[in-house]
Amino acid sequence: MKVKTKSKKVNKSWLNDHVNDTYVKLAQKEGFRARAAYKLKEIDETLGLIHPGQLLVDLGSTPGAWSQYMRRRLSPNGAATGTLNGTIIALDILPMEPIEGVQFLQGDFREDALLDQLKTALAGRQVDVVVSDMAPNLSGISSADAARITLLVELAVDFAKTHMKPEGALVVKLFHGGSYDPLVRLFKDTFKVVKPVKPKASRDKSSETFLVGIGLKP
Repeated sequence: MKVKTKSKKVNKSWLNDHVNDTYVKLAQKEGFRARAAYKLKEIDETLGLIHPGQLLVDLGSTPGAWSQYMRRRLSPNGAATGTLNGTIIALDILPMEPIEGVQFLQGDFREDALLDQLKTALAGRQVDVVVSDMAPNLSGISSADAARITLLVELAVDFAKTHMKPEGALVVKLFHGGSYDPLVRLFKDTFKVVKPVKPKASRDKSSETFLVGIGLKP
């Protein structure tokens, strides 16, 4: 009974924080599906990654807030609908409600079948920016969680090395812990410029952070 009571208290506390969250309110006001849009917005505004005319890939896209943000960046007037100057391909293991102009592929990024679909969608074109909000279901066992996080980031880096323009950029989500330092080393071995970013929209209590790699090393 104590566990259930504690769980209810935690859930109630989280719900209260969520409802009163500045970014949740802003997302509702501005039509974004999740507060996560403001994480990518800050990263983009800080580093100037996304521009009209680009080919963008959104890994782990559901519910679609990052794709929504990128869609507006590729729109001449920042509109959520209408003309789109560029291409966005989004994918996730979970379904995603359609976003005008965004091509969505459902499947597991760890499996060749989805990668083959993605390659077909790219049609030989090189990607300007890859963003990944992919995260595994965390078990609470640090070694197992670190391995799951590492795999997803390594897959994103491999995809970028194979399909991204030499001057392109990769944004990934990761967590402070056992997997953090090795993944920073991987980025430094792969990219000319590496920037760790903790956006204001990322909750203080969360260990999540973002790593940005710009320009592939030869």
